[in-house]
Amino acid sequence: MTLSISTSGSGPHLTLLHGWGLHGGIWDDIVTNLAEIRCVTVVDLPGHGASSMPEGDYTLQTLTTEIAQQLPSSTVLLGWSLGGMIAMQLAADYPDRVSKLILVASTPQFARGDDWPHAMDPQILAVFANNLVQDFDSTVKHFLALQVHGSNDERNTLRQLQRLAFSKGKPDPLALQGGLTILSQENIRQILVNITCPTLLIYGQQDKLVPRAVGEDLLDMLPNATLHMIKHAGHAPFLSHQQEFLQSIIRFLDDNAE
Repeated sequence: MTLSISTSGSGPHLTLLHGWGLHGGIWDDIVTNLAEIRCVTVVDLPGHGASSMPEGDYTLQTLTTEIAQQLPSSTVLLGWSLGGMIAMQLAADYPDRVSKLILVASTPQFARGDDWPHAMDPQILAVFANNLVQDFDSTVKHFLALQVHGSNDERNTLRQLQRLAFSKGKPDPLALQGGLTILSQENIRQILVNITCPTLLIYGQQDKLVPRAVGEDLLDMLPNATLHMIKHAGHAPFLSHQQEFLQSIIRFLDDNAE
């Protein structure tokens, strides 16, 4: 497969992984700022943006293996939502390659379970998977609307997401289906004890997809984590509260610089 990667800036490496249904262009404004102090690598997940589909099944392990082959030898790894789950797996499997980890509105288990109440109803994810086959555009747009719900700048943030969503064309339908399967079925909580690098958790206080309680739980579950909660933000705090988001990252990068 061909993985689309862009790099800008210079200095220590920072790699960005986007969420379900989008592409690396979602980070454009963030990259403009961070490339002044870092060598920033942006990845289009397989089947998204300009990246082709992987060979074989579309699984978390497949995505992790494909992306690991393209990671810089040592990088700060930032993942948002589904990209954050991939980032957790990468940090656990390749600890020598990930110097620091930044998780944005992400969770090791997206679907609610008996022992994991702070998550999405599995039936909602099942409905998304079914609707995706019936009406691709409307389903993706509905998911984008959920990502900004609760933010104090909901309308403007949604416009930004909608503008960016298909700016590189539509994701491969099989990638979207595979991504939803990962979201609905994966539970990687057991690997968290293996993530020992410094980790920054950034969550929106009003996030309706990944509740703030997930960040509070991960603070206890990860051995070396700090939490930054952004008030009045939803699932995409890097769009709705860009300056606070950037300041939090820059402080983390400067603290005990790797």
